[in-house]
Amino acid sequence: MPGIDESLLEAMRLPGARGASLVDWISGLALGAVGDAPGGDLEATAAETAELARHVAESGSLAQGGETAAPDKEPPVEDMIVTTADSYHLLRFVSTPFESTVFLHLWLDRNDGNLALARIRLAEMADRLVLG
Repeated sequence: MPGIDESLLEAMRLPGARGASLVDWISGLALGAVGDAPGGDLEATAAETAELARHVAESGSLAQGGETAAPDKEPPVEDMIVTTADSYHLLRFVSTPFESTVFLHLWLDRNDGNLALARIRLAEMADRLVLG
């Protein structure tokens, strides 16, 4: 089972991948990152995507069944897709045996990336990811 670094390097092999990170949505810190970040600042990108992820994860109206994130449960949201004129941002929430507060963030070039393939592969990576 791959760890953080191996998973992020695997994500970077996807067509169109510009950058990938594993982010804690409570603290806003990147637990690992490879490649580039929008604007060139990995820490700022981690903090900004964490704000978005936290808002969605804690939102009762967007979560499955109207539930918010709770310890020892699946994240209330599987993934999020944000599109811009030239890229896609795919955020995949990671399930863990303990309180799950992390997500994988993949930044894809819109012209070279395959969003459907990236979503499938990121889900597979999240399922295999070993934290700890």
